[in-house]
Amino acid sequence: MAKAENTSKPEGADEIAELKPLDTKQKAAIVVVSLGADKASQIYKYLNEQDIEDLTFEVAKMGKTTNAQVEGALDEFYKLCLTHKMMTDGGLEYARDVLEKAFGESTARSLLEKVSKTLQSRPFNFFMKGDPKALLSLLQHERPQVIALIMSYMDAEQAAKVLEQLPETKRIPTVEAMANMDRVSPEAIAIVEEEMKRKFATIITSEDNMNLGGIDFVADIMNNVDRSSERRIFEELDKTNPDLCQSIKDKMFVFENILDMDDRSVQRFIRDCDAKDVVFALKNASEEMKSLFFSNMSKRMAETVKGDLETTTNVRLKDVEEAQQRIVNIIRSLEEAGEVIISKGGDEQDVFL
Repeated sequence: MAKAENTSKPEGADEIAELKPLDTKQKAAIVVVSLGADKASQIYKYLNEQDIEDLTFEVAKMGKTTNAQVEGALDEFYKLCLTHKMMTDGGLEYARDVLEKAFGESTARSLLEKVSKTLQSRPFNFFMKGDPKALLSLLQHERPQVIALIMSYMDAEQAAKVLEQLPETKRIPTVEAMANMDRVSPEAIAIVEEEMKRKFATIITSEDNMNLGGIDFVADIMNNVDRSSERRIFEELDKTNPDLCQSIKDKMFVFENILDMDDRSVQRFIRDCDAKDVVFALKNASEEMKSLFFSNMSKRMAETVKGDLETTTNVRLKDVEEAQQRIVNIIRSLEEAGEVIISKGGDEQDVFL
């Protein structure tokens, strides 16, 4: 009698079968799920519609995953983020040297290739690691439309530094050009890149139309500009284009917007403010603003601030503006933490962040 064939699977066979290689989209889905909804939503803000659709589809169809697959995807994601930062901050050779010492030559080469493709997909990427003074010396002689296009590829903080230092005659036209920019064709970008190639020895192609500039982008920049420059820019812009000036203000939060905050929110941010900043900030404030502050302080604090306002003299406008900016920064931080409510002009309802 023939011996019955053993058809049972070896122990652990199912787990081994599950360890098949994952493609890039599947790895991205694992990272997104591992991060959780709140952090994943922050990543989604930087993706285009097609990427969001593809990633959401992968997340939706993702089945059971092993610990090894999750750890592998997260480890690769971490290494890619680390590589990206080293390349943008320290350059290719620096990144290669560190990665080879940390992970070996083969892994370092693979990481650098992947990140290089990502960096090269973004036009004007060389600005990301450029010295602000050097960038300004190159940009200040360009046409406002060209400056606006290039600044639209920068992050808001970097763009704000450039805008602050632009010649007065270029600032307002550049702001207007950025605010009125919508979708830029690959042909237009290619023309600018060709011009920049001669000056920066860099040219990067763009395959798709990009959403650039816009009022929201300018408002984000203005939120990062120092108070003094912000005031001058708005004063000039209000003369040449008052409607645009108001539209930008409607998208951002400035010291004067404190008047639109509810009492509980005012009480909350005052608790985190330095008393000296409150005194300086109210030095040239309207009576309405002072009244709002005093009514939301303790009686003792209000009396102290009023007394300091009377005795504090010869305060520079720059010091007043810097104090106001520090208070605004506190409010923005509290808003992001969901501890205060701010209402920006043009909003139909309060915004929670």
